[in-house]
Amino acid sequence: MKLHEYQSKQIFSRYRIPIPRGRVAATAIEAKHIAEELGGRVVVKAQVLVGGRGKAGGVKLANNPEEAEQFATQILSMTIKGLPVRKVLVDEAASIEQEIYLGITNDRTAKKPVIMASSAGGVEIEEVARTNPEKIVKVHINPLIGIKEYQTRDIASAIDLPRECWKQFGEILIGLWGVFNDKDATLAEINPLVIGKDRKLTALDGKMLIDDNALFRHPDLSELRDTDEDAPSEIEARKYGLTFIKLDGNIGCMVNGAGLAMASMDILKLFGGEPANFLDIGGGAGADKVAAAMRIILSDPNVKAILFNIFGGITRCDEVARGILTAMAEVKPKVPMVVRLVGTNAKEGRELLVNAKMITAETLAEAAQKAVAAAKGA
Repeated sequence: MKLHEYQSKQIFSRYRIPIPRGRVAATAIEAKHIAEELGGRVVVKAQVLVGGRGKAGGVKLANNPEEAEQFATQILSMTIKGLPVRKVLVDEAASIEQEIYLGITNDRTAKKPVIMASSAGGVEIEEVARTNPEKIVKVHINPLIGIKEYQTRDIASAIDLPRECWKQFGEILIGLWGVFNDKDATLAEINPLVIGKDRKLTALDGKMLIDDNALFRHPDLSELRDTDEDAPSEIEARKYGLTFIKLDGNIGCMVNGAGLAMASMDILKLFGGEPANFLDIGGGAGADKVAAAMRIILSDPNVKAILFNIFGGITRCDEVARGILTAMAEVKPKVPMVVRLVGTNAKEGRELLVNAKMITAETLAEAAQKAVAAAKGA
């Protein structure tokens, strides 16, 4: 789950990371009032969950409240990379002497969190990695120990940070680790972290990605979700506890288990098919959950066939078959459906489906081939 800049910076401030004074506004008049409170010279920034706001005209420096209102009017009418701008952040303008990049993410190869820092702040870190990889300093964190002071000094030295800024930089880095660790983030990023004319550090921008699997521990963060960038089908799936990602193919997939779902998609591709989605209904899914999943898959007009690949471990295959038949009676699909059942009572489950005139298969390869043929026939 992505957080907006203003949400990320509010969290940063609770960990003693300095941020500019500012507030979020939903109207141009609100933006003008905030600018008046901040003394007139402000930055008006579009709040959308995509990069490239500045290049798209979504970040403007206003010299007075009237300009802030004018820019807010323009920005609030914009759509950036397909997402409408519903709010703007009005921040006090900063005096900038140097821009730094600072972030923490997961290094899956090392199986540890990693700090990334660079003296080339203010631009996307991917661009720095492509053009000047030597400017990125990486230091891994032992999650059982956390960040030590010597690591903050080593990083500050490596990015040529002025000596008088080292102490504050260390405090900010330790605060950022606290944010990353406490909030179950997969990314906590400050870009840019700026040195002002007063030689103080300030986080001018902030970005956070939260692990969806950890949101049950953070109901306060769940409430911050912005669904503008989510497909309607993904929003609907979330209501039923389904893991769903829409793709561009024409064979709908309904599978119980993430690994099995990935394998099902791979073998469809192997036999010349194109999966229309990733969908994990989980273990023990009842008829209501199967029906919801079927409705979500069939909401995609590109779907020409559906492949069920069910392992009857937690739930018996005959119970799964009855659930599928109950869901079909409710949803009444008009596309061919191929079902592969394996596990406890698989034979009984297949018999129920055969009697209902459904296409069945015993192996995944057979099921994938039948689904590809059914999609082409449809």
